[in-house]
Amino acid sequence: MTAAEITNIVMMQGFAGLSLFSVLLLMGLGLAIIFGQMGVINMAHGEFMTIGAYTIFLCSSLTQSYAPGFMPYYFFFAIIAAFILAFAFGWLAEWALIRHLYRRPLDTLLATWGLSLGMQQAFRSTFGAKEVSPTVPDWLLGSWMPHEGLDIPINGMFVMGLTLLVTGGVFLMLYRSRWGLRVRATVANRTMANAIGINTRKTDRMTFAIGCGIAGVAGAAFTTIGSTGPTSGSLYIVDAFLVVTFGGAASLLGTVASAFGIAQTQSVSEFFMTGSMAKVLTLLLIISILMIRPQGLFAAKVRR
Repeated sequence: MTAAEITNIVMMQGFAGLSLFSVLLLMGLGLAIIFGQMGVINMAHGEFMTIGAYTIFLCSSLTQSYAPGFMPYYFFFAIIAAFILAFAFGWLAEWALIRHLYRRPLDTLLATWGLSLGMQQAFRSTFGAKEVSPTVPDWLLGSWMPHEGLDIPINGMFVMGLTLLVTGGVFLMLYRSRWGLRVRATVANRTMANAIGINTRKTDRMTFAIGCGIAGVAGAAFTTIGSTGPTSGSLYIVDAFLVVTFGGAASLLGTVASAFGIAQTQSVSEFFMTGSMAKVLTLLLIISILMIRPQGLFAAKVRR
């Protein structure tokens, strides 16, 4: 095998890793808002991703049946619908369950785990146990070949663009909007935030719902690279927690860096060893770094 062939293989595996990076980052961003900013251990976060994926499937089926001429354009509207539905279910879950369990992390872990099992059964009863896949628009199919021997999937480039757009939006909202100011004030000092007139209960609910909505967008991105089943989201929940913990629980920049590192390490190493061994190698690297920096790659600076 020549050096050029090895370079092409590593680059193609790297681009394949960008698709995994995109899904992990979108999952991690939503979880970083919920877990990092609010301290809620949301074990049902993967199921909100599944809501987004099934929304894409439903939109695809309805468009094929009733408006086949709209197929090239439906995906953009379906992504918005995935965010809205996951946001709405997140709002409802916070109101009905999460708001009673703040500052009780073990209780939120058990409650959201039970919620995830209930949501999985609801998916199974509604859509069946078999995995389903939407019909993606033709423009998402195929690949781009910048030079011979290097194929870059178009769907991967689209998902990467979507991820960059959502990530930029989250940073702008958190650091350049009134909602972001309320969130950061509530995280810094909840008592003082209440004293200056910030409705922290409303801020908590909006924050949880936005985190779930971003998970819905992750589900939309996931449909371009895999099929959707009742337990699809649960396959990513451990990786999403790894991303947030490894990057630093309250650091969005750390979430981006850790998602990229984990996805690329796993994708490139999978070419040279089995998937299980690649996972073990990735976990060993994460554990080794966390032993040196237990606060994560980018620790939040807190004034005490």
